Amino acid sequence: MKFEEEIHDLGRLRELLPFSESAPAALKVSDRLNEIGRRFIGLSPFIIIATKDKNGLMDVTPKGDPAGFVKVLDNKTLAIPERLGNNRVDGFCNILTDPNVALIFIVPDHNFTLRIAGKGRIVRDGALCSKMAVNGKEPELALVVDIEEAFMHCSKSLIRSGIWRGETWPERGTAPRLADWQVTVVDDGRTVDEVFAKQDHDEKTRMY
Repeated sequence: MKFEEEIHDLGRLRELLPFSESAPAALKVSDRLNEIGRRFIGLSPFIIIATKDKNGLMDVTPKGDPAGFVKVLDNKTLAIPERLGNNRVDGFCNILTDPNVALIFIVPDHNFTLRIAGKGRIVRDGALCSKMAVNGKEPELALVVDIEEAFMHCSKSLIRSGIWRGETWPERGTAPRLADWQVTVVDDGRTVDEVFAKQDHDEKTRMY
């Protein structure tokens, strides 16, 4: 597609979007967690993890559990449980070749996020995983993140989107389902209802 202009250098970018390295937005970055970050993580039931594969293709994975499921091991280290899923483990596969990871922590009905970047390690540790058990089920593995950068972000995107305002939400049942996507992409003879029933059963029986 043709566009009026594509930006290819930092000078032009900063001409359009000026930024000072001494501005508050630049100075709020830390290389470790503080008590504010710990409290935010303790209230967060949902995070997003970004990784990159060996070819440079990015992957963004959501993770969710009861609030506080991400464990703060110390002010430079986090642990994230790996729960039952489809075993694609795209993020883990990526970390094996490129350990760089980035996280966004979200707290419902709050318009701030906590952003963390660092290096990821895949670990299997009984003592650690026992601390992350839910309903008596321990994760087999955990993602340990060694923090290199942390900062809280005034997420105007959450405000603009109205994500916490129920009156802006689409009518229930109008959004496409995973089953709709799967039947469209994978032609294995099953109907949408058959695929949905399988996925619904999986969600009800394989949470932990």
